[in-house]
Amino acid sequence: MEKSASQKQILKRILKQLKGYTFYIFLSILMAVITVAGNLIVPIFFGEAINLIVYGNTDFSGIYVYFIYIGITIAVTCISQWLLNIINNKITYSVTADIRREAFEHIQNLPLKYLDGHPYGDIVSRNIADVDQFADGLLMGFTQLFTGVLTIVATLVLMFILNWIVALAVFILTPLSLFIARFIATRTYSMFKKTSEIRGEQTAMIDEMVGNLKVVQAFSHEDENMEKFDEVNGRLTKASLNSTFYSSLTNPTTRFVNSLVYAAVALAGALTIIYPGVLPIAFNVGKLSTLLSYTNQYTKPFNEITGVITELQNAIACAGRIYEVIDEPAQIPDAKDAKTLTDVNGNVVFNDVSFSYTADRKLIEGLNINVKEGQRIAIVGPTGCGKTTLINLLMRFYDVDGGSICVDGNDIREVTRSSLRRNYGMVLQDTWLKSGTIKQNIAMGKPDATDEEIIEAAKKAHAHKFIIQLEKGYDTYIAEDGGNLSQGQKQLLCITRIMLCLPPMLILDEATSSIDTRTELNIQSAFAQMMEGRTSFIVAHRLSTIKNADLILVMKDGKIIEQGKHEELIALGGFYNKLYNSQFAV
Repeated sequence: MEKSASQKQILKRILKQLKGYTFYIFLSILMAVITVAGNLIVPIFFGEAINLIVYGNTDFSGIYVYFIYIGITIAVTCISQWLLNIINNKITYSVTADIRREAFEHIQNLPLKYLDGHPYGDIVSRNIADVDQFADGLLMGFTQLFTGVLTIVATLVLMFILNWIVALAVFILTPLSLFIARFIATRTYSMFKKTSEIRGEQTAMIDEMVGNLKVVQAFSHEDENMEKFDEVNGRLTKASLNSTFYSSLTNPTTRFVNSLVYAAVALAGALTIIYPGVLPIAFNVGKLSTLLSYTNQYTKPFNEITGVITELQNAIACAGRIYEVIDEPAQIPDAKDAKTLTDVNGNVVFNDVSFSYTADRKLIEGLNINVKEGQRIAIVGPTGCGKTTLINLLMRFYDVDGGSICVDGNDIREVTRSSLRRNYGMVLQDTWLKSGTIKQNIAMGKPDATDEEIIEAAKKAHAHKFIIQLEKGYDTYIAEDGGNLSQGQKQLLCITRIMLCLPPMLILDEATSSIDTRTELNIQSAFAQMMEGRTSFIVAHRLSTIKNADLILVMKDGKIIEQGKHEELIALGGFYNKLYNSQFAV
């Protein structure tokens, strides 16, 4: 019952998506009616033409007239069918474009907690492969479902007009075909859903492997990856075969029933003609020809509809996976009365902050920090102590569970995220560059920057030298995530971005980790100039780089266990002293 209810909810969502295309749906229905009407009129003309041959002298002039009618009808039907396909494609791909856009827009508003907890490949699969599968099912539904239902109803009515006894027999046998189709379709939905889930798992695995191929090859994990891939691929193959096998049973079984119906109509009609007067119905060869044609047209949509139902089961399962992402709660929106953070000085205060990624594992508890305008705050500590978490909280990628973080006296939950983040310049250890030119990547933080400003920022970040050595200099196109640059070059470009926009607060999370020692010395002097008068948070593992910080926060297990200047902490002889000296131990 839960699955059935779930399918109904998904269908309602799909119908809601279609509301914006009412005009096109009306045109589609109109073209479908014309197409079906044309297909039903042609057998009548053929039947009348046959009667002119079978009974009495052959009337060639009359036959000629009927053939003209047939030609005109077929031409109109073909044009309406062509227009029907164009309109249905317009509806289908517009709806899928809307869904894909809605999903992509929502993904950008999802909390990092969701994205960190789900494989990226599965999310990509939902937005691409599942939407494509949904489009295929929706297109088949528009193209064949409505015209099929309309054909069934219209042919049944005309058959009752021609021979109500034969039509009644056909009508009685029809539910058997429908029962078979429904019986199989209700059991294939779960199979198609499982197939979509495994396909997403496989996409996630391929995405992970391709993105980290160097590591895979460095540790010779190719064979292990192939074993894992074969296992997932085997499950996908099995699930796909099961869903396809069971769904494909509908067509041959309904064809068998429909063939029985056709044989019964042919036999009953022939007997009526051979033994006239047995049934109280005037019947002739032309009507039998028309009736047999209608029987074919009546039973054919059942075969098509069963195929459509199979595709719709797949489409509904895929749509359900897409809607799962769309329905995932977005990050807490900015308050209606949220302020826009302007003229920031850089006073940052942590008031009794507590935070954990999962409720059963505490990370930060009762954290208090008071950072004055223009101070350089270094955050050090062992892996997993909460350094990067602190950065996530500062940028409001995550919201605190308790307490508050204030910038210039404003609780950051009471200001807009965009204005908060505009006042931070962030360089992370993990670099990110988009597909585009060097110039476009540098100007991300300041799109209206002039070429002179971009070049000046690159010189300060010591990136200018390597950029002008590239084939097209600042107009050099770089691949996704800067794949054709070294890690150090990518990090220099990320530093240049910040040099260009220079916001009032800076976050440097291992910003020079991939840069050679000589360049790092130059960068450090550039950073010193850049940080002058700006509140700066520096996460560093190499403690020699933060000796000049105004305040060093030593973290362990989500708590600040020591704080002070470098000399003070060394003199204290505590955890920082051991951490610092361990880096120079022989």
